[in-house]
Amino acid sequence: MVEHGRKMINLNADVAIIGGGPAGLAAAISAHENGAKNVIVLDRNSWLGGILPQCIHDGFGVEETGTSMTGPEYAEMYIKAARKKGINFMNETMVLQFDKNRKIIAVNKKGLHEIKAKSIVLAMGCREKTRWNIMIPGDRPSGIYTAGVAQAFINLYNIMVGKNVVILGSGDVGLIMARRLKFEGANVLGVVEILPYASGLPRNVVQCLDDYDIPLYLNHTVTYVKGKERLESVTIAQVDEKMNIIPGTEREIKCDTLLLSLGLIPENELSKNVKIELDDLTGGPIINQSFETSLSGVFACGNCLQVYDTVDTLSMDAKVAGENAAKKSVKQNKFINVKAGKGIRYVVPQRINEPGKIHFTLRVEKPCESPTLHVISDGIELLKKKLPWANPANTVEFDIDISAEVVKYKDLEVILDD
Repeated sequence: MVEHGRKMINLNADVAIIGGGPAGLAAAISAHENGAKNVIVLDRNSWLGGILPQCIHDGFGVEETGTSMTGPEYAEMYIKAARKKGINFMNETMVLQFDKNRKIIAVNKKGLHEIKAKSIVLAMGCREKTRWNIMIPGDRPSGIYTAGVAQAFINLYNIMVGKNVVILGSGDVGLIMARRLKFEGANVLGVVEILPYASGLPRNVVQCLDDYDIPLYLNHTVTYVKGKERLESVTIAQVDEKMNIIPGTEREIKCDTLLLSLGLIPENELSKNVKIELDDLTGGPIINQSFETSLSGVFACGNCLQVYDTVDTLSMDAKVAGENAAKKSVKQNKFINVKAGKGIRYVVPQRINEPGKIHFTLRVEKPCESPTLHVISDGIELLKKKLPWANPANTVEFDIDISAEVVKYKDLEVILDD
């Protein structure tokens, strides 16, 4: 086959995995262990591990292995295991598209590749929101970075991003970077959060802000950016319950750097192109309990499915996706929907198409103490579980044995009473 004057390189795979981060690596190993001998991992980077190489703090792997590792150590653990199994890695390879027949078109220095896969696992990760996602008004000076970019500059390239820093958004990367900048001698003037609570994990608020006397301004946001060439100051203001600026609360903070920790967007352009159904709330594909998307034979895992709060949970779920991709789940036409009810922001999986033990993850809408979780199907309460607390930053996990009778029902609803 010849396309655009270049010879097409044809390959076959039992399982092709798009993305070589922690989810892709875990899925690849699991797929191989469950019978898929020809596993190919495609990644656009020159390295494996995704974002992990720049995460030099520890805490990775505790839930999964019982050992606290840095990001590079955790990535290396999976890379070594994958190479030992003979998994084929194609780095510096950009996937351009794939179709409903699981034919992937990718390109790298060797040319165009056509990969025919029995199953595909989507593990593309996510990207950071930028200033333009929330439309911060003002000038356009240098000195404005997303938290992840600043982390890469400091940890990978030994480049200091600034001296007097304000951080907008209290996501985990922003909190970790507040501490990291403090270690490097920067003056972290504060973390500004529009919500009435921190959006990162509570432990990161304590370990990264409280322990270093870095102020957290809740119910505040940045309303203006000022600077000709380099950032000179930001204006912050308090917001009301409807996120509207409260007049008279504006305050200008002199600074040379603004870090943005505004949340993450799952990478699903490839999914959209092939018309895989996406969840408006998670930003990722709608899946069943096998992690299979609406397109038969295509599975999704990692941060392109939902933004996880720990890499351990992400990897364990990715292993399930890899296992099912190797087994090539047979999609059934009939399924029931899983709905996020009162107090629940979203729940994954969103569909169930066969009985058995189902593992669910969800996020709540707001922090609450001693709430009760209910799972109801057609008026029947399948689960009632008392939680000590719930926080939007932490996913809630639970299992339910779904009987064959339940699968006949129309909907399954998850609600939270606080």
